[in-house]
Amino acid sequence: MSIDKKTEVTPTSRRPIKARDSSIAVKIARALTRARIRPNTISIFSVVFSIIAGVCLAATACSVIAPSAFIVAMLFVFGALCVQLRLLCNLFDGMVAIEGGFKTKSGEVFNELPDRFSDAVILIGFGYAASAVQFGTELGYVAAVLAVITAYVRELGAATGAGQNFTGPMAKQHRMAVVTIASILSGAAAFWSWHAWITWIALWIMVAGMIVTIVRRTLWVVRTLENK
Repeated sequence: MSIDKKTEVTPTSRRPIKARDSSIAVKIARALTRARIRPNTISIFSVVFSIIAGVCLAATACSVIAPSAFIVAMLFVFGALCVQLRLLCNLFDGMVAIEGGFKTKSGEVFNELPDRFSDAVILIGFGYAASAVQFGTELGYVAAVLAVITAYVRELGAATGAGQNFTGPMAKQHRMAVVTIASILSGAAAFWSWHAWITWIALWIMVAGMIVTIVRRTLWVVRTLENK
């Protein structure tokens, strides 16, 4: 089975990702296809990387696990790396499924459900990383709930016939970009004990952005259905 970069996909049925068209991504996806690694397996690995990321981020607030600024910094950096590995899994499971020809009837379940767990464990772990600041932990849980609602509204559009809307300002890739950047900055800031403030600010940015995203997507679904 081969992967053709010219494969056409309905815009509203698949998240637009520029990296999908890169030659490196296509080569890796082809290699995974030749190795007959199933997309559902890749989706499960995305949850594994997310759990590791969430644990690393949460551990930065534990003095027993992270007794020094250096260890805190390493946990943030490794957490950021695992977040990116999660996104790579999200990229390649779709490429192997569609362009590689391994799409299954249950594929949508493995495509969507693991993402909800992934979002939750990463954002909750990020909240614990901000626990030294007031309401930091609670913000992590709020962000996790909003992430699920954001995805629900997108799927609601598909279920009602309006189509899927992947717009932001805080869609999945935007949230994970904020977590990654904030984690790297927090790793550097750990040597001055400022890391909790950076994660706290990043959580507020994500929470505010997701509220806007939910409103935008909901209004889009309503307008689309009313204009049919």
